[in-house]
Amino acid sequence: MNLTIIGCGDAFGSGGRSNTCFHLQTAKATLLVDCGASALPALKARAIDLNAIDGIVLSHLHGDHFGGLPFLLLDYQFLARRETPLLIAGPPGTRARLDAAMEVFFPKATGTKWRFEWRVQEIAVGEPTDVLGHSIVSAEVVHQSGAPSTALRLSDGDKTFAYSGDTEWTDALLPIARDADLFICECYAYGGKLTGHMSWQTLWEKLAALGAKCTMLTHMNPTMLARLEEARAAGVLVAEDGLVVGL
Repeated sequence: MNLTIIGCGDAFGSGGRSNTCFHLQTAKATLLVDCGASALPALKARAIDLNAIDGIVLSHLHGDHFGGLPFLLLDYQFLARRETPLLIAGPPGTRARLDAAMEVFFPKATGTKWRFEWRVQEIAVGEPTDVLGHSIVSAEVVHQSGAPSTALRLSDGDKTFAYSGDTEWTDALLPIARDADLFICECYAYGGKLTGHMSWQTLWEKLAALGAKCTMLTHMNPTMLARLEEARAAGVLVAEDGLVVGL
């Protein structure tokens, strides 16, 4: 399993980072985990073969995590001229929210006669689900997005990738992270108790309890970006756009 970080920024592009998008090559398929609003240009900047992406898995339905999908779908239609099927998997409500976003950005887009097949698979929270041969388990976390916001645990039968999505601390993260080869955790700010987001001071106290083989921080605002050496000294990795990691 190989990970390329396409974007690891917060909603505001702090530090010049692109919105969340992880490119995951597994033994079963090539996936994106989240597809934030800036994902398409960020993918092109990394020379990623768009047509080689088999599926997209979404943690939650905020624009900085799924807002790149309307642009990607239309690129497939008109530029990449995709011919192979595409699967989009996300929490309950994904299809309705995606259709609404398509109509906001590109009116009448939902009536397009698509040159390729694409479909949405909604992942029931807490129920093991097969997505393109991967076992995915989600857990609802604490982050208001108008639909369930989830953490994800994805296995290809060999390696396990886990991701917090956006959330303040919740014990629901523990079974998601436990023994994962890599757990990517949002760490929005350095200090304080935040509504819907994690701080480093909170996460630092929970690192041992998480039990992941390796933890990486993502989705950081300027207060956290200014204190990255402290996080590295604690033994965690720090996400960077373009970073490639083998699991």
